[in-house]
Amino acid sequence: MENELLKVFDEQGNWIGTETRSEIHKAGYWHETFHCWLTERIGNEDFLFFQVRSSAKKDYPNLMDITAAGHILADESPLDGLREVKEELGIDIALEDLHSLGIIKDALDSAELIDNELCHVYLYDQHLPFDSYELQFEEVSGIMRVSLNEFENLWFGKVEEIKVEGFLVSRDQEKIPHSMLVSKHDFVPHEDEYIESVIKAIKNA
Repeated sequence: MENELLKVFDEQGNWIGTETRSEIHKAGYWHETFHCWLTERIGNEDFLFFQVRSSAKKDYPNLMDITAAGHILADESPLDGLREVKEELGIDIALEDLHSLGIIKDALDSAELIDNELCHVYLYDQHLPFDSYELQFEEVSGIMRVSLNEFENLWFGKVEEIKVEGFLVSRDQEKIPHSMLVSKHDFVPHEDEYIESVIKAIKNA
């Protein structure tokens, strides 16, 4: 995986070459990713669905993150990233049901990597019961549903904790209902501008 070839871009989004995934994260080059947020309106309230990253993940284990996401390889188009939804969540999504939010920048800087992403962001707002998910256990260990308004209040510091509900999976793929109180530290630390853009788009959808 670390030797996969990705396109390299400048900060304005101009393609300038290709490099391995490991070198891109080491040097902090801009590269393309696919982000798919599953959302649902229940009554008059919008909800976001987060994946729980597996404890086996090298980066950000056990934290909640975008429902499905992945890198776009050098020989792929942005919508080829839709494979991530099938691989990670076991869900087939039709292209025509996706709503494109365009490209949103996001930068994550940690001790392990410098991840400067040009994110091709999509929304999927069709109802999917929890029984629909067949998670790739090595990548994803659960799915949690979060009130959009409560998540926004948490992310931008109006509250310190919120409740999330969903399920975790055992090693034999049994779905175990689960709810818990979480803080902002329980989520992958995306940039505020990125989160703000996604929330605004969902509210305007």
